[in-house]
Amino acid sequence: MASPQTAEFLSFRRTFTLLILLVVLPSAGLSGFGVVAIINERAAVEKRLEASWSGRLSTVWADVKARLDGLEVVSASPLKLRSQDVELLESTFSVERGEVVAQDAKLDAVVRSLSPQFVALPVKPVVFSASTPQGVFLLVARRTEGVVHGGFVSAAAMERLVNEAGAPVLPGGEPAQLALLPVKAVPAEGVLARLASGVSEVREAALGPPELASLALPSPFQDFRLVAQAVGEDPVGKASARNRTVYGVLLGAFYITLALGVLFTGRTLYREARLSRLKTDFVSLVSHELRTPLTSIRMFIEMLATGRVKDQAEMQTVLDLLVKETTRLSTMIETVLDFSRIESGKKQYELHPVAVGAVVTAAVEAFQAQRVGEAVQLTVEVADDLPVLPLDRQAMAGAVLNLLQNAFKYSTDDRRILLRAVRDGDGAVIEVEDHGIGIPRRELRRIFDRFYRVDSLLSRRTEGSGLGLSIAQRIVEAHRGRISVDSAVNKGSTFRIHLPGGE
Repeated sequence: MASPQTAEFLSFRRTFTLLILLVVLPSAGLSGFGVVAIINERAAVEKRLEASWSGRLSTVWADVKARLDGLEVVSASPLKLRSQDVELLESTFSVERGEVVAQDAKLDAVVRSLSPQFVALPVKPVVFSASTPQGVFLLVARRTEGVVHGGFVSAAAMERLVNEAGAPVLPGGEPAQLALLPVKAVPAEGVLARLASGVSEVREAALGPPELASLALPSPFQDFRLVAQAVGEDPVGKASARNRTVYGVLLGAFYITLALGVLFTGRTLYREARLSRLKTDFVSLVSHELRTPLTSIRMFIEMLATGRVKDQAEMQTVLDLLVKETTRLSTMIETVLDFSRIESGKKQYELHPVAVGAVVTAAVEAFQAQRVGEAVQLTVEVADDLPVLPLDRQAMAGAVLNLLQNAFKYSTDDRRILLRAVRDGDGAVIEVEDHGIGIPRRELRRIFDRFYRVDSLLSRRTEGSGLGLSIAQRIVEAHRGRISVDSAVNKGSTFRIHLPGGE
């Protein structure tokens, strides 16, 4: 059969494991999604920018297309076109009866490859794109009286048209520009071709301005695309780096908070399991401590009832022992009841102006009454200038008495106790110093915990409930004071009650 301690800690482990399964694992999964989001943040930023630019690019192209549809013919031969004050053509050509006459040799080869398509040209100038072995070009042509007149559209003129159309959608200071660029070629099949295409794209991205968004143009401009390019620092890289930093900080804060929460919860569960064990030990201890005086009282009563005590001196001894045991029993019960009242918040303190010296005197009288015939050397030093403070005399005397009892119980053969009361500004300090076993440093922060007792050979042999220091601390804190302790193993301890001045 498992011991209570083993069962409690098994329950703690089960509860903590359940906490890990229900909290930590789902949180780890969510944080995994956060990591994936951080990794894919650049692609997400690119999509957001592309979505915000798509509408603006469509608006710009509609304006450019309207300008191209409304070109003004300045001269028919050679062809000269103008959009408002922008001269459109860089070089011209003409096709008559299959003969091509062009100002530019490259344009001549392009026109010869496209001449069969000029049969259906209207009189109105038509702007169209052409993808030829010589490259991608933007041409304009019209047919009048069987002769085709056309020209090569200037890149500078198109850039000016695009910028004028884009001015309304590019507020001042926005780090972006618009450009008309050829459509990227579809990479050929094969690993080497794809690798070469990827290297080419990386080189273009490194050398040229980064693209924010791109709009594929409809026919007859299908060989070109309208592009929004970043000017200066790459906004995609800047935004993604900023967002990654924010996400990283938030994710780090989430991990830290989660770890602290798990640690705190685990610590709380552990302390509750330990407290439950201490309560069980306390019940066993109190039952044992109550049984001892009750057994003695019953034995003495039986002796008196059966008439086994004949001598008057023996009778007086038995009566003295009965008084001692009943006092001991009453003290233990009062300690438990007092602690219960304090824990439930029902303890009421009646504060009245009381001389600190009177509190010390009351505690000393109670201690001496309980230790009649005990080998103890109690030295009391009370300063003459102690103040009068708002105190509950009985409660505060009880707190000092608890310290005195503690000093007595945990002293060995050298039972010298010093009780000192001195002024401290408007308040006072009451010290109880002993030369007992002392308290290990690691135990100092726990000695005021309820039911806690320092684990040593002497403490195991000494009666007590582990409530004295806890009750004393609660009483002092109710008077807006505090308790401190200095201790060294095998050298003794000094407990101090710090009482603040009255308001």
